[in-house]
Amino acid sequence: MIAPELLSWYDSAHRDLPWRESTDFYRVWLSEIMLQQTRVEAVIPYYQRFLERFPDIASLAGAPEPDVLAAWSGLGYYRRARNLHKAAKHIAIHGVPRTYEEVLALPGAGPYTAAAIASIALNLPHAAVDGNVIRVVSRLTNDAAEVSLPATRRRFTEQAQSVLDPARPGDFNQAIMELGATICVPAAPRCPACPVSNFCAGRAAGTERELPVKLAAKKTRDVSLDLVLLERGDSVFLVQRDAAERRLAGFWELPEKKMIRGIRSRLAAEFGHQIVNDRFQVRVWRAGAFTALPEGRWVGRDEFPVVPLSTIARKALFQKVQKDCPTG
Repeated sequence: MIAPELLSWYDSAHRDLPWRESTDFYRVWLSEIMLQQTRVEAVIPYYQRFLERFPDIASLAGAPEPDVLAAWSGLGYYRRARNLHKAAKHIAIHGVPRTYEEVLALPGAGPYTAAAIASIALNLPHAAVDGNVIRVVSRLTNDAAEVSLPATRRRFTEQAQSVLDPARPGDFNQAIMELGATICVPAAPRCPACPVSNFCAGRAAGTERELPVKLAAKKTRDVSLDLVLLERGDSVFLVQRDAAERRLAGFWELPEKKMIRGIRSRLAAEFGHQIVNDRFQVRVWRAGAFTALPEGRWVGRDEFPVVPLSTIARKALFQKVQKDCPTG
């Protein structure tokens, strides 16, 4: 049984993270939604600021959606924020979930997220299986099955469930995730420091660096994006994405150069930004003359904290403008 060794290690070696200070449902739920596909280091400041702005479920449920998106702005994957807001409204009416199934029914909570929340906040014995746990289980069992296959994930979930400590399910789930994040890492696992290395079949077979087995990642696509910085006093001209769009619906951005008729401009800044498999090369142009603007509005810089800005727009607005700029 790996549970005693794993929990003993976790008790003494776990990272001090702000959401581990409490098992309050709202704080656990918020952290798990924010941590979906996002690094711990990136989440910490957003988590703290979000709690300052929305300290409880009632304040989040009662907030307008643009305020929620503005608080989330820069963290990415904005569907999470919209689902969080919808779920808060549901909880405000129906109460905090009491079972795994009720957590799973919340917008934005898949099987992993629901299991993590249910175990940590509600002390329910459900194994939470994310990428870190898959890596740990594949090495512990020396299983070379392709991890993207549904059958593999089901088997790994069953194996994680079989070793879960029912007396401390939340701590166990956090412990095995912590192990994957800090010791049983992808390229170079730190096996001598691992508290359960004696139970590891992959380590015994010398295959730990070959596991888990994954399909090749999709190729990155290069995308060019030319944005225009139009300023009037302390205001900037922004355009809003259509509410029907799948990505970043309702968010505000700098207009693209092709949207402005008769424009004369100078290059102000350049930077890169990656979203999943799209690698953007962004050029920011400072506008001089133009003949017509698209639909949009002038937004004061003092409004930026409460306006939902896309991450690229936020980066563009705070780039250091070059002094000597070619025209274009």
